[in-house]
Amino acid sequence: MIPTQVNHISAVGGLALFLACAPAGNSTRGAETTTVTKAETASVAAKPAPLDSNITRADLARIQGSASAPVWVIEVSDFQCPYCKQWHDQTYATFRDQYVKTGKVRLAYVNFPLASHVHAWPAAESAMCAAAQDKFWPMHDGLFATQGHWEALSSPTPVFDSLAQANGLDMKRWRDCVKSGMMKPLIEADHDRASRAGAAATPSFMIGDKILTGAQPIEELRKAIDSALVKSKKTTP
Repeated sequence: MIPTQVNHISAVGGLALFLACAPAGNSTRGAETTTVTKAETASVAAKPAPLDSNITRADLARIQGSASAPVWVIEVSDFQCPYCKQWHDQTYATFRDQYVKTGKVRLAYVNFPLASHVHAWPAAESAMCAAAQDKFWPMHDGLFATQGHWEALSSPTPVFDSLAQANGLDMKRWRDCVKSGMMKPLIEADHDRASRAGAAATPSFMIGDKILTGAQPIEELRKAIDSALVKSKKTTP
């Protein structure tokens, strides 16, 4: 299960220089981001996953890292957001190698498809249906790698289909999953929980008692993670 932080948040500092996608009409205008901290923090488990084994598997497959990692990083993202792609292309691999693979951090991807991105929902469904076959992260990488192509199409289905084939998915299972809308409740739950926890734009990163919004470089993530690691040591018996 994926924890998320709850309770109220208060803004600190000024505007950062990291770009983010925001809903139409949002006061951030999609190009300004803030770093916010919680007035109070708590970790709560996600709603229990439905009994369907495909959904349970998909829920777990978008988590990377050791179960004993002292810090969670919750990535709130939209596959059609250009700044999510920017973070994926420029920072994700370094972050994964330095923090996830070393056991310091457990990373979870939380879907936050924006209404302004017409293909964001089908992209999220494609990824989560791949997750039901333990192929979330290869599909995640493929979707961001090809974003510039499929976002301009009237229907992205052929591209998503080719990515599923390239990643060795059982195509009948994957197509049936996408067609049935099986993953929609899970994606909706992601969106609702992220909103309640304070996410308002993509990408956002929930790290300890902070939310960082925008395509954060590794240096900024390192500051938040190191702070969370110190706090975790102080609170661990």
